Amino acid sequence: MCRLGRFVLILTILIILFGVGFFVLENQQEVVLSFLGWGTLPLPVSFFVVLSLIVGMAIGPILGVLVRQKRRRSTTSNRTKGERLT
Repeated sequence: MCRLGRFVLILTILIILFGVGFFVLENQQEVVLSFLGWGTLPLPVSFFVVLSLIVGMAIGPILGVLVRQKRRRSTTSNRTKGERLT
C-alpha cells in the first residue's frame, strides 16, 4: 500500500509540474507591470503569475500561524481573568 501511495504522489507531482510548464510556455508574452508609478522590466506574464502564487503560498501559512497564536493568547488571557474573578 505504501508503494501505491508513493506512486500516486509522484504521479500527482509530475502532472502539476507538466501543467506549470505548459502554462509557462503558453504565456510568454512580455508585459510591464506598473503600480503606484513604479514599473517593472518587460517580463513574461507567467513570471508574474508564478511569483504571485509563490508569495501567496508563503504568506498564507504565516498569517495562519499568527492568527492561531493570537487566539491562543486571548484564550489564555480570558482563562486567567476568569480565575481571578472567582
